[in-house]
Amino acid sequence: MSEAITDKYDHKHNDRIMLTAAELFCERDDRVLFANLNLQLQEGQVLQIKGSNGSGKTTLLRILCGINDSYEGDILWYGNPRDKQAEQFLGSLLYIGHRVGVNKVLTPLENLRWSASLQRDVSDAELMTALSRVGLRGFEYSQCFSLSAGQQQRVSLARLLVTGARLWVLDEPFTTLDVSGVALLESMLADHANSGGAVLVTTHHTLSVPDLRILNLDANREERL
Repeated sequence: MSEAITDKYDHKHNDRIMLTAAELFCERDDRVLFANLNLQLQEGQVLQIKGSNGSGKTTLLRILCGINDSYEGDILWYGNPRDKQAEQFLGSLLYIGHRVGVNKVLTPLENLRWSASLQRDVSDAELMTALSRVGLRGFEYSQCFSLSAGQQQRVSLARLLVTGARLWVLDEPFTTLDVSGVALLESMLADHANSGGAVLVTTHHTLSVPDLRILNLDANREERL
């Protein structure tokens, strides 16, 4: 990261804690996934959740997003209980899980128009620009069942470019992407953080993102042994 960008980050975002999790405990099938787990995510940060298969990465993301309530501990949104600010929290959140969330009968443009409309009004010109940036120029009107798995993933990731969400939560978003797709998504994550947004991401991919922070769930488990 350049010196100028570092200064911008420090002065503008460093004291803005967006999401806090304190003393999280989660047990599944009589097995503790994590205990005494703490994290803070500030505006302008990318936090990667790492861990072996079954370590609880997806479960943690779903807990933080309010999808899974099988846990103990506190989750705060800008210093206040998340559940007491549900409207503000959900309005600032974009969660993309393991499934691409693409209707394969619809075209990329139709999929993106529908998903974008859930949060704000977006023009078709803006939608077309987003699809072009993710490498789908020429495929805007093709039904998604005719696209490759990687192209369908790009349709889903185009949502990042048209949403007003400040918090992106992404579960294994790199899985079906080729080399150019990986580089594109890394650039999108960095741009979002530099603009004051924040990202939580799980991936086994070695991320190339400035000032990346990492939380390793395997280390949390080892501390309990």
